[in-house]
Amino acid sequence: MLHVLQSAAPSASHAVLRSMFAARKSVFVDLLKWDVPVLDDRYEVDQFDDVHATYLILAEPDGTHLGSARLLPTMRPHILGHLYRDLCDEAPPRSPDIFEITRFCLDRRLRARERRQVRDALVNALVDHALASGITAYSAIAQMGWYQQILAFGWRCMPLGLPRVIDGSMLAALRIDITAETPALLADGRIVASALREDQRVAA
Repeated sequence: MLHVLQSAAPSASHAVLRSMFAARKSVFVDLLKWDVPVLDDRYEVDQFDDVHATYLILAEPDGTHLGSARLLPTMRPHILGHLYRDLCDEAPPRSPDIFEITRFCLDRRLRARERRQVRDALVNALVDHALASGITAYSAIAQMGWYQQILAFGWRCMPLGLPRVIDGSMLAALRIDITAETPALLADGRIVASALREDQRVAA
């Protein structure tokens, strides 16, 4: 089930948000060892988790996290524009209809086949959300393994500069253009959605 949410922090009353922030801590802090803030020793929350962030969260009916991504408006402070500008040969993309994809997170408990299903469902959900919301492009930063996957999905995607080593990791920035043709392009690349995309749009 897909939830589209907005909130500034893990909400005591919203199990899906709490599950997402806990999954982010498990992946980005416990597994990948990122030096990012942790709230209550349970939730990965940074300065961009504010009322302007939008979260796309795939979850089980009981709220258990499967996969999620955070979208940041590029007209406001965001990661590429304010922390990693040097990854771009020119100015980072900035427009009311361009959002940044951050914290793309697949739950660590998923098996390989499930990870592929959730990944594909979340990618398609990002496209559906863009088409429904007037978003024409996404920007993103990725480590090289994930960056190469993104480029291979089949959608219209372009690097914004040469990859660079930052804090010991090879990172690259990219732009993904979203048009009415994007769902068909993803299908051609076998990035196929599933029943996980059933919508439950909630504002929190």
